[in-house]
Amino acid sequence: MSLFDSEPEGRQRSSKRPLYAAAPLAERMRPRTLDDYVGQEHLLGPGKPLRVQIERDSQGAGELGSMIFWGPPGVGKTTLAKIIAETTRANFVEFSAVMSGIKEIKQVMADAARAAEMHSRTILFVDEIHRFNKAQQDAFLPYVERGAIRLIGATTENPSFEIVSALLSRCRVYVLQALSEDRIAQLLRRALEDKDRGLGGMNLTADDDALELIASYSNGDCRAAYNTLEVAAQLAAAGAQHIDKTLATDAVQQRVLIYDKSGEEHYNLISALHKSVRNSDPDAALYWLARMFAAGEDPLYLARRVVRMAVEDIGLAAPEALNLCLSAKETIDFLGSPEGDLALAEAVVYLCLAPKSNSVYTAYAAVQAEIEHTRQEPVPMHIRNAPTRLMKELGYAKGYRYAHDEEDKIADMDCLPDSLKGRTYYHPTQEGREKLLAQRLDEIRRIRAGKRNTENFA
Repeated sequence: MSLFDSEPEGRQRSSKRPLYAAAPLAERMRPRTLDDYVGQEHLLGPGKPLRVQIERDSQGAGELGSMIFWGPPGVGKTTLAKIIAETTRANFVEFSAVMSGIKEIKQVMADAARAAEMHSRTILFVDEIHRFNKAQQDAFLPYVERGAIRLIGATTENPSFEIVSALLSRCRVYVLQALSEDRIAQLLRRALEDKDRGLGGMNLTADDDALELIASYSNGDCRAAYNTLEVAAQLAAAGAQHIDKTLATDAVQQRVLIYDKSGEEHYNLISALHKSVRNSDPDAALYWLARMFAAGEDPLYLARRVVRMAVEDIGLAAPEALNLCLSAKETIDFLGSPEGDLALAEAVVYLCLAPKSNSVYTAYAAVQAEIEHTRQEPVPMHIRNAPTRLMKELGYAKGYRYAHDEEDKIADMDCLPDSLKGRTYYHPTQEGREKLLAQRLDEIRRIRAGKRNTENFA
């Protein structure tokens, strides 16, 4: 099959695909040139890196390499790839990571290689490239290296984690930013007035605050804003031909939340919640918690993370925090959501206001590092159990001192392996309850040192 024959399912060649009137508004309003493209001025403004490369390529003064567009939904990744293909006079092959496998990849690569032999360049655009597994991504490598194709991958996920290093090292990563509300409102106004591709033929009017509301609810996703405007236009056409704020609210219905439970934004939000708690900021912590609830996060996942915050960042400075967080988890199990969500909010606020200590967390990490990097020594004989006669004859438990029989309930007895004697890992802070624990630990060490000095003197 030739690159220029009809395309198999899962990929399309569409650099000059007609825009049918029945197509969604977002599709009809796609910019066709760099001058029409709105946003990403840090990459496409005059003299900016990507624009300079595109212009040099179009003039034959250089050639664009492969690249990855990383950004949230609806910022124009696909549109930009199509504009690049049109501007640089390359064949544009659109490939879906959702619908295609290695067989389809190899067919596209073979087509592109034959086209290259005829001095015809191919841009292969792979949407949602992060959905390809390692073997599928590796299949691109030989063709990218030989220059048979220029790969443009689009992803909403962090390429560092989702794209194999060999492929990533051969691509330039460009970060595309969410469009501002002003930019989106500008595009919505353009769509209302455009009679060729937009809604201009409907003769609608719209209040600025209505378009601003739609833009604000889109969360930087231009596609979502266009979809909402299309609904608003249909509602207006059935009435007064005018879009006001009330009608826009009806069209929005609910805020578009950018969230992917398995994607980077998921981890960004939980990181924001955790760091707000650690920084004793209840207002920010409640905001991020509510954001995750509103986006449909599993309440039990949040409960597990909040329990972790209690042991990692509060610790023994306020040991009751752990019980409160576990109780919140039980409340969620008992009441469900949304009624149980308030219990978790209560726990989060308490963690924010509680004294902070990570001393147990750091002590345990230090012990783990010690175990990983030192020899695994046997348990000292004096603290081994000796349930049999033979074990006693071998010296098990010899020299063991029962703490309850000692004055102050503390024996002068080392319990670490010989090579680690005297090593300390736990260093309590002066925060909350841990201040009392620090005083007790100092007392224990003084008692043990005093007994050791007395015994040595004797």
